[in-house]
Amino acid sequence: MHDGPLTRHSLVLRLRNPRDRTAWEEFVEIYEPLVHRLVRRRGFQSADADELTQDVLLAVVRAVDRWEPDPSRGTFRGWLATISRRLMINFLSCPARRLAGTGRSSVVEQLLQLPDSDPALSQVYDLELKRREFDWAARRVRDQVEASTWEAFWRTAVDSQPVVDVARELGLSPGAVYIARSRVMRRLRTIVETLNRGCSGGGGNHD
Repeated sequence: MHDGPLTRHSLVLRLRNPRDRTAWEEFVEIYEPLVHRLVRRRGFQSADADELTQDVLLAVVRAVDRWEPDPSRGTFRGWLATISRRLMINFLSCPARRLAGTGRSSVVEQLLQLPDSDPALSQVYDLELKRREFDWAARRVRDQVEASTWEAFWRTAVDSQPVVDVARELGLSPGAVYIARSRVMRRLRTIVETLNRGCSGGGGNHD
């Protein structure tokens, strides 16, 4: 059974090298917004979510030596969820933060009662990860093509504007707009496939 978008196993493993600054930057670019959204969905205020997100990312880096891309030992999603839940509980259990009337105790109880696999949270994770991967790839493709090519793709494929209207405004033929859109979409697919290359083992669960 497919377990959502493929986790960038190679990137996560590269975090073990403290000198690989690019790996850390790419990991933060993709996973920081994802973790922040998941924390916010648990009822945390924005400032608390900001702090918790940084704590989660740092915890991942510190513990990455103990994680292996082995489906029999669980998915990266599950590992990340466990780290996030533990840090959320620790955050709310801190006496300095246990303020009267905030409902923090009830939130801790809810976190403790969460099942190991939360379908609703998994769906959010899947959708957010797909969005982050698209954004990550889009920024790279945009720098590789002409402005008019990118504009033709974005306005027709993302903004859903009519090809005829976009062609007229960009001074292109409708055929040229279709070609531009196809070219960008092909490059996006290539980058995302490269992003996830080596993460699947031929039919097992993917993370």
